[in-house]
Amino acid sequence: MSAAQHPLLHVFTRTSLVLQILVGLIAGITLALFMPQSAGSVGLLGDVFVSALKAVAPVLVFVLVAASIANHQQGQQSHIRPILLLYLIGTFSAAMIAVAASFAFPSSLTLASTDAALTPPGGIAEVLKTLLFKAVDNPVNALLTGNFIGILAWAIGLGFALRQANAASKQLLSDLAAAVTHIVKLVIHLAPLGIFGLVAATLAESGMGALLDYLHLLLVLVGCMLFVALVINPLLVAWKIRRNPYPLVFTCLRESGLTAFFTRSSAANIPVNLQLCQRLGLHEETYSVSIPLGATINMAGAAITISVLTLAAVHTLGIAVDLPTALLLSLLAAVSACGASGVAGGSLLLIPLACSLFGIPNEVAMQVVAVGFIIGIVQDSAETALNSSTDALFTAAACMGEEQRR
Repeated sequence: MSAAQHPLLHVFTRTSLVLQILVGLIAGITLALFMPQSAGSVGLLGDVFVSALKAVAPVLVFVLVAASIANHQQGQQSHIRPILLLYLIGTFSAAMIAVAASFAFPSSLTLASTDAALTPPGGIAEVLKTLLFKAVDNPVNALLTGNFIGILAWAIGLGFALRQANAASKQLLSDLAAAVTHIVKLVIHLAPLGIFGLVAATLAESGMGALLDYLHLLLVLVGCMLFVALVINPLLVAWKIRRNPYPLVFTCLRESGLTAFFTRSSAANIPVNLQLCQRLGLHEETYSVSIPLGATINMAGAAITISVLTLAAVHTLGIAVDLPTALLLSLLAAVSACGASGVAGGSLLLIPLACSLFGIPNEVAMQVVAVGFIIGIVQDSAETALNSSTDALFTAAACMGEEQRR
């Protein structure tokens, strides 16, 4: 019997990736509950999976964007502008929802010691300055460090320059993009094993006991993220596509959010989102730019985290907050979230920046960051799931909406 005819291989190839991931999730939870001493050893599977995604994502983005722009035909629509508008509206709306929820359900913190090695940005100008310097980073360094702003800048510049190249050069670039995409598909097929390792190792190491002390705070955070994912985002999508948005919303949550929840990295989930956009039949010249860009600036979950934890510190310290200051916090959280790095815990170091708006000392603010790391097993997972699934959702909504108008 050949390998292609083997029953187990046949079942594996015919089973959807989402179902395979769910099986890996259940297996990881089961192993952590009943054999915790063995769960830590399978963490290597999760580490390898996340590392593979992070390794292939920068190369994929670089060649895909450059190839898309170089082979762009005159008259094709890229739809980037409406996607950027959705990114900005979505992130600011999420910050406002978080502020409103924090007033309706105020949280208190038990402030603990913090890690002195953490270095938050000194102000909003520093955040914007960092983004600017990322855009002009050395291309090799950008690829090595996963700096997607720099990768996009160089890929776009190279793509435009290669528009004047001969057909053979453009075809070579397209073939390179196809080859890297094939490698990405192979990596994504490792997702069930990766999720199995991540879940088993995380539960065995951290457990859930530490989260009970911050249950109220977690409920506010996750509640805001669910409200944005299931109410605000569908409203924005319905505005663009003029029909029931929930089939698209649930598709993106299932096929992008589920993986992002466990990888806890928007950057690592870029290949997953690119594959999802391809399956949805979207324009490659659009999603090859909007997805890596969204992993950097579309940060609704980060805006929620910054707002809720900042106002939890404000409530704990008994600081009065008026409406204009609350609105200013929403704006600051939205802008700051755009500077959050696309890695696990990337939004937490922006909390001291928001706390400075209320005159909270940096020492106290860094204690809030420490609380964020304690609850990060849930908070950061939910945040990344919202951020990354929304990248694909808004890209699909903008493309579908623009197609309907043509």
